[in-house]
Amino acid sequence: MLSEFEPTWVPVLLDHSAEALPSVRGSFTDGQLLDAYSETVSGAATNVAPAVVNIQIKNPALGRRGEGSGSGFFIAPDGFILTNSHVVHGAQSIEVTLHDARTFSATLIGDDPDTDLAVIRIDAAQLPYLPFADSNKLRVGQIAIAVGSPYGFQQTVTAGVVSALGRSMRAQSGRLMDDIIQTDAALNPGNSGGPLVNSSGKVIGVNTAVILPAQGLCFAIAANTAQLVAAWLIRDGKIRRSYLGLAGQNTTIHPRLVRHHKLANNQGVLVAGTEVDGPARESGLAEGDIIIAFREATISSIDDLHRVLVGKEIGIVSALTVIRGVEMMELSVIPQELPRR
Repeated sequence: MLSEFEPTWVPVLLDHSAEALPSVRGSFTDGQLLDAYSETVSGAATNVAPAVVNIQIKNPALGRRGEGSGSGFFIAPDGFILTNSHVVHGAQSIEVTLHDARTFSATLIGDDPDTDLAVIRIDAAQLPYLPFADSNKLRVGQIAIAVGSPYGFQQTVTAGVVSALGRSMRAQSGRLMDDIIQTDAALNPGNSGGPLVNSSGKVIGVNTAVILPAQGLCFAIAANTAQLVAAWLIRDGKIRRSYLGLAGQNTTIHPRLVRHHKLANNQGVLVAGTEVDGPARESGLAEGDIIIAFREATISSIDDLHRVLVGKEIGIVSALTVIRGVEMMELSVIPQELPRR
């Protein structure tokens, strides 16, 4: 009886699969998909390349040769270039080479080590520039294309995908940078400051770091952050931040105090010292206090404190909640502007 059913059911199953397959995979072959990917990367790279520059700097602090290099890209037609702070910070001279091999001297417009971004400018006009994409709309897995000058090899293009979103990493200044994009598009020294773009050639990030000797672990500052910082640097030449003038360290609050004061978490910032005539000391903050809140924001770490001390807090009376001994108390503090480094 089994042999009678085999010819009847097997063709029906095969016909059903054949009908369902196109709706799942589409009508493209592997070769066609590969060609489409190549066309996408090639087209984006062609559009982006004219706006990407190579940056050469001279800085005695870099060692015996005192020279360094990186990448950057035009963000406006009148010569404004966005790059990494660590590429141009402390440079005595900056030289920019364009896509067409023209060379210009550049001046530093603004530099922010805390976000590892800087803006420089050359004396030229009607230059090709790159628009920014909305990095909040990025998705893991979408195409990411990097253009830059690794090891001095200008106009090098690498491609990969957005590997992860919302990463955090330390800037050379020690501050935590949030909203970092992770990509597997190959980056090397010299790519720093170059654009990471999507399939339409819009900037989704500014390439900033690689983890060596790991492969495929590369990072970029999100476009929304870069666009905001660049605007402030062009306007003011710096990013204004506030500070309290204290030395502190992350600490764990005793469980009894957590229960007694009904705290939401058991972490805070232990004050190890205060700056003479600084905002913290003038507020009455003392060594040994544990900071647990600033205004309405819970403070669990020094990084949390950095996040809330933005420019708009300068000169504003703010509530600082601390635990002193076993008591919880509220102090009034007036943050001052962080001196420029």
